[in-house]
Amino acid sequence: MSRLGILFMRLLAPWPLPVVRALGWLLGCLLYAVVVPRRRVVRANLAICFPALDARRREALVFRVFLRFAQAWLDRSWIWHGAPALVRRRLALTGAVDEFAGEQPTLVFAPHFVGMDAGWSALTQQVPRRWVGIYTRQSNPVVDAWVLRGRHRFPAGRPFGREDGVRELVSALRRGEVMYLLPDMNFGPEESIFVPFYGTAAATVPSLSRFAKLGRAKVVPVVTRLTRAGYEVRVLPAWQDFPTDDVEADTALMNQRLQGYIDAMPDQYYWVHKRFKTRPPGEPSVY
Repeated sequence: MSRLGILFMRLLAPWPLPVVRALGWLLGCLLYAVVVPRRRVVRANLAICFPALDARRREALVFRVFLRFAQAWLDRSWIWHGAPALVRRRLALTGAVDEFAGEQPTLVFAPHFVGMDAGWSALTQQVPRRWVGIYTRQSNPVVDAWVLRGRHRFPAGRPFGREDGVRELVSALRRGEVMYLLPDMNFGPEESIFVPFYGTAAATVPSLSRFAKLGRAKVVPVVTRLTRAGYEVRVLPAWQDFPTDDVEADTALMNQRLQGYIDAMPDQYYWVHKRFKTRPPGEPSVY
């Protein structure tokens, strides 16, 4: 992504959604054909998580993963640069939205589906609360500035860098700001514990349980689905009896419930990530 690429995204923003999605389909086909190492990652992830699928159906799912990834990427054009009314019209907020009423400390569990940026934009635009998200800096300063502006175009949301530390985030939670957390990634052995994910030990960040306890916050899952009309941002009821005093059990429960969300739309999960890169001692790499 360069300045030219960012300009293209700005110019793409007002185009009809079917045109944007068709371009995303073409881009997905190209990525599937050209980005061979990442295609191998997706294949390995799906082989581990969906062993019952035969080779033909699994490869068809690999292809759809690339299509959805590319379509969601181009959708950032109108999410970040489109008119606010257009964004509101295409981002349908549904479900238990009243979980965000009041000022109770609230932690959003937002899994890494391709629509994760759409979910954040819908909440910060349409829900009258203050929002905070953890921001990871991009290596390219031009792209970093563009992503930061796009993700925080609506003033209700503000970023926290990982270097800002836990204390400030916990203080924000206790003040009534809602934290949008995406903890279902592999950030290496230093920050993770091993718990099952589709029956395989996966290094998983236990931050959902820890932030919920430190911030005295309830956990509200938000699952964002790419649709023909844009996105459905579905708010689920707050989890009961979470967190507990057992961080490992809480994190395993998070992965178990995440599997249910993924099973409903497996082609929209972020399988391009090396979810099983970190292995328990003595186990070989799956990639």
